[in-house]
Amino acid sequence: MKIICTQENLSTGLQVVSHIASKNISLPILSNVLLKSEGGILKLLTTNLEIGVVCRVRGKVEKEGSFTVQAKTLTDYISLLPKENIIIEVVDQNLKIQGRDSKTLMRGIEASEFPIIPTVEPVNTCQISAQELKKALASVSFAVSQDETRPEINGVFFSIKGEALILVATDSYRLVEKKLKLAKNSGEYNMIIPIRTIQELLRIITDQETITIGSNENQILFSLDEIQLTSRLIEGHYPEYEHLIPQEHKTSAIMETQDFTNTIKRASLFCKSGSNDIVLKFFSANREIVVSATNAQVGESEAKQSAEIKGEDNNIVFNYRYLLGGLQNIGDDDCCLEMSDNTKPGLLKPKNKQDYIYIIMPIKQ
Repeated sequence: MKIICTQENLSTGLQVVSHIASKNISLPILSNVLLKSEGGILKLLTTNLEIGVVCRVRGKVEKEGSFTVQAKTLTDYISLLPKENIIIEVVDQNLKIQGRDSKTLMRGIEASEFPIIPTVEPVNTCQISAQELKKALASVSFAVSQDETRPEINGVFFSIKGEALILVATDSYRLVEKKLKLAKNSGEYNMIIPIRTIQELLRIITDQETITIGSNENQILFSLDEIQLTSRLIEGHYPEYEHLIPQEHKTSAIMETQDFTNTIKRASLFCKSGSNDIVLKFFSANREIVVSATNAQVGESEAKQSAEIKGEDNNIVFNYRYLLGGLQNIGDDDCCLEMSDNTKPGLLKPKNKQDYIYIIMPIKQ
């Protein structure tokens, strides 16, 4: 194998794939990146056996072949080279990296020992704006459950129907739903994508315009320009969450999102340690929400938040961390908080959009 490419191209490709490579005592080759040149193209591949990433790097292939070396060391070394052409070739079971003023040999492992990254044969495909998907995934993925005893909620639920992509995440204490419009779609189907895969996808998406999503019963493939990310899907059925969405309320309040966020943050400094509880009292006649928190060791705080309130006077107690999670991802200057009473979930949504809802369970006193 012998390739000539620019330092910039190789460094960019390694930054994309190296994050997946991880130390594994029983299978050391998983910490390596596979360099594979065939058909005049250099491919960089890494896998942790659940996720695989392939990135094509532009360059001149003088001799085809393949070899693996430690991903982190190669990535760090290439990033420190001058921005000029470099020559990479396999010499006596070493990877030789040669620049204008440097020459380095890296020991590696034969490519034949590298795990095969499965080829996904899509049964369903859809296409969407990469930037819109990135923003949407960031706005829901924070609510994914970390409880490994319920694997079906350890990922983001994708529900694809016609021109709509619906993203859902929950940890049983809160639930978020985001709706997007697809550019293309081949059918109607659902899948649960592991949170680690979502995190890698968020990291990989940079300036790409579109992303193609292909899936079958067990796997998913994300294709972005020169990058492909494959992953297993989570087996099982996602909870039927629709019935959890409140269909009616007794009190609604509309307020400026950032102002309300700041009010909640101030009150949070005086929450009881461990419970994170803040009290919200709604007064329609005064057009205000009184936000308060008390901690015997720290003190207490009470603030009045101006709001357009309709319906009954009311009160509810929330975990402030959960409430802030919704406020910080709502994507609108104004938000609306709806509730029935202090035993039922509240619903937070943007005032001027219909594409995002955030449901949060109250803390019962």
